[in-house]
Amino acid sequence: MGEFLELLRSWGIEIVADVRRFPTSKKHPHFSRENLGPALKEAGIEYVFLGKELGGYRRGGYEAYTETEGFRRGLGRLEELAVQGKTAIMCAERDPRGCHRRYIAAALAARGFRVIHILGPGKSRVEESPLL
Repeated sequence: MGEFLELLRSWGIEIVADVRRFPTSKKHPHFSRENLGPALKEAGIEYVFLGKELGGYRRGGYEAYTETEGFRRGLGRLEELAVQGKTAIMCAERDPRGCHRRYIAAALAARGFRVIHILGPGKSRVEESPLL
């Protein structure tokens, strides 16, 4: 958890938006929702769970889900957070290319937000072109 918190601090992250549909981890229990929220709060970082609206594993595929009112509602909430403070979108996958976050990032980029994928200490990639 310390390495994760340090990474967030190094980027000046103020809010973590958790977009995991199932926010639990047997392998890394400190990343389960009930542990992560309090740890972030203690570090001075706000935790917001958006897995209901923006979580993965959607019937018919996530790309199709991006056309729904539920996705638009979740994206709206995420935009509000991004206006409030520097926000990180968190999921279980490290690389967004293999994760539903790529659709969220593309939608945000299409709406004019600057999206930077934090891939690890000293590693990042700017979202260049929207998928949507």
